[in-house]
Amino acid sequence: MLKAVRGYFSKGELMLWGASAGAVVLSFLLFDRVNWMFLAASLVGVTYLIFNAKGNPAGQVLVIIFSLLYGIISYSFSYYGEMVTYLGMTMPMGVFALISWLKNPYQGRRSEVTVGSIGRGETAFLCLLTAAVTAVFYFILRGFGTANLLPSTLSVTTSFLAVYLTFRRSPFYAVAYAANDIVLIVLWALASAEDRKYISVAVCFAVFLVNDIYSYFCWQRMKQRQS
Repeated sequence: MLKAVRGYFSKGELMLWGASAGAVVLSFLLFDRVNWMFLAASLVGVTYLIFNAKGNPAGQVLVIIFSLLYGIISYSFSYYGEMVTYLGMTMPMGVFALISWLKNPYQGRRSEVTVGSIGRGETAFLCLLTAAVTAVFYFILRGFGTANLLPSTLSVTTSFLAVYLTFRRSPFYAVAYAANDIVLIVLWALASAEDRKYISVAVCFAVFLVNDIYSYFCWQRMKQRQS
């Protein structure tokens, strides 16, 4: 098993995963030590990111698990936008993305998805759809009395872009997730000002940001190789 993992991931990828997991565990021990679900969600998150960077459908399975855990965590701080986004959008879209990735293996290899792309027409449609989703969620979240309403709404925007582009197998899904990571770092930094245990969640998304940037370059290399 260990040999298989070493053979599949490069040394750099294993180091990135190890450093990411280490940062998550260290921040949990320093600032939390109580909410083990935070730690579990964060470790699932850094693991799905390294699989997604390889275009492996196993990453989407872990996305579904992460969305469930993160939705529960968001509820605990009245971040209803995050809860609704991940449980009502990211998790079900993770299922659709998993199906899409499994149906589009590269040269029949289930461990790597065929990189896709979207044209100008679909890009325009995506922009209009994203604007509509953002507007609808703004009023929904305001009705829920969501904490930090504007950044929470922006998180919905970036999350929707990310899950749509993931479903379409576009390398730019990682750019959208990186933008979402920045928003979430701000959100949980605000939460940390009230309760320091949330510092570990903010650190988690800082780690996610690094991994999503890496994923973008990985997918660009995959696209060139597959072409």
